[in-house]
Amino acid sequence: MQRAQNILKSTFGYENFRHHQADIITALIDGNDVLTLMPTGGGKSICYQIPALIRAGCGIVISPLIALMQDQVDAMTQLGIRAAFLNSTLSPSAQRDIEAQLLAGELDLLYLAPERLLNSATLSLLDRTEIALFAIDEAHCVSQWGHDFRKEYQQLCMLHERFPAVPRIALTATADARTRSEIIEQLALDHASLFVNSFDRPNIHYAISESGNSREELWRFIEENHPDDAGIIYCQTRKSVDTISQWLNTKGRTALPYHAGLGQESRQENQQRFLREDGLIIVATIAFGMGIDKPDVRFVAHMNLPKNIEAYYQETGRAGRDGKPADAWMSYGLRDVVGLRLFTENSDAEEKFKRVMHQKTDAMLGLCELTSCRRIALLTYFGETTNQPCGNCDNCMNPPQTWDATIATQKALSCVYRTGERYGAQYVIDVLTGKSSERIERSSHDKLSTFDIGHEHTAIEWRGIFRQLIAHGYLATDAEGYGVLKLTQKAWPLLKKSETPQTVMLRGLHKAKVKKKKLSAAVSDLSSQDQQLFEALRALRARLAKEQNVPPYVIFPDKTLTEMAVVKPASEGQFLDISGVGQGKLARYGEVFLNEISSSTR
Repeated sequence: MQRAQNILKSTFGYENFRHHQADIITALIDGNDVLTLMPTGGGKSICYQIPALIRAGCGIVISPLIALMQDQVDAMTQLGIRAAFLNSTLSPSAQRDIEAQLLAGELDLLYLAPERLLNSATLSLLDRTEIALFAIDEAHCVSQWGHDFRKEYQQLCMLHERFPAVPRIALTATADARTRSEIIEQLALDHASLFVNSFDRPNIHYAISESGNSREELWRFIEENHPDDAGIIYCQTRKSVDTISQWLNTKGRTALPYHAGLGQESRQENQQRFLREDGLIIVATIAFGMGIDKPDVRFVAHMNLPKNIEAYYQETGRAGRDGKPADAWMSYGLRDVVGLRLFTENSDAEEKFKRVMHQKTDAMLGLCELTSCRRIALLTYFGETTNQPCGNCDNCMNPPQTWDATIATQKALSCVYRTGERYGAQYVIDVLTGKSSERIERSSHDKLSTFDIGHEHTAIEWRGIFRQLIAHGYLATDAEGYGVLKLTQKAWPLLKKSETPQTVMLRGLHKAKVKKKKLSAAVSDLSSQDQQLFEALRALRARLAKEQNVPPYVIFPDKTLTEMAVVKPASEGQFLDISGVGQGKLARYGEVFLNEISSSTR
């Protein structure tokens, strides 16, 4: 471990291990299997990179996305680590060169997609190679209950059978108890050491709201909190991605689309621009993001309801990897709720799978409808208990109003019942608010006792009420695909005279005035003089990154530049004391950055 400590400082530029890194590294060096759950940005990669440098042979890293392997290898090369990847983007001669380096013991790390690893030619190559360890990244992909299921991951159990003496580490940032059990079962990790770190990301501010004009709300959020920052916006459909990215560009922000409908070349180019340029926004479907290591993403926005909490946590975790303030903002509506449930019901999955998916959707809705601390609920979902409100979510900063909605609920449920449980929310709302139409008159629903009994609320307010009643389980949507509302068993006591009176408390319909949050730019706490130096260092970093065709953050992240701007190192020794500066970075960049600091502070 002394050698591991030396590598941590000399190669990676950090003084101390975090979380369970030291214990995980010890277990791998000793040849033991490991399963670790660590939040995004928590330093998972170091857990296998350092043992791969210490143990004899090459570390084989199984990564699900070939699109990011180049950036991962670039980052390792910047640190002086001998790394390479094998995938379909390489020419046959380049592949042969890398295979020769592997067999000659000239590589520290080799990145492979699971599909490439399972190829018989690759397995034959590995049979002739000294292997330090196998690192199975994004291990939640093995679970059919998860949000990124990849069937190839389930075949990786063969590593245990074919290479029994090689230690394996499975890593993920998101796995509830069910997914965790499946990872252990599918990868034959029954005897692995388990390390579960806190799932808390205290630097992320969580905010979730009912959508009104979600596009305008999104712009207000970006303009007030992140006018120049990099961010990710998730949309449910390709059409929404294209529309919102184009609209943001008309607003003066550079926004790039990313979805499966774009050609491979366009997706790759947009992803690379996002990684390499400052202040860009990527608008994407959930196809984007796994393995993204960009540390200075200051916000992640969701324009629709994610299908489960694991997906939400994984996607929001791409914000603030550098530990600085970041935002997770979401706007959703009733259509999202109905759409997710219909998608599950109409799938060819087994009934057990559908029930689990419904439970996960309900848990996601429960998080949205909370009136208490969102962070407590998030951590509880992943099996971590805390009773201390975080003070850094919308509910903590602006406690939502609640109201006694018992009578409104009874009116809503009664109207669903009297219209025959055959209509969607909008039709029922039209009846409740007394809105006449040919369809309503043809059905004689304008003669019902529930016609116009809900005029005290607007149609928008009723939509909010119905959304919450679905979330709280008083109403369900049909399985046929039409969004028809049905009463549940939970609804009947409210419609009948019950011996035990029930009260329904719902989240307030009228939004409280939200306090404007302080800008969370990475340099918001710097003095004007230090900020000028930071910008000069960032410009230098951008020039060097462009010359090398690598993302700026693989040279130095903003956090390191910020420390340079404050400390203003004047010697190589002082420069080496900056967090994130190791011997390799000192040799490569020390002189040019020290010169910039010297000239900018004269």
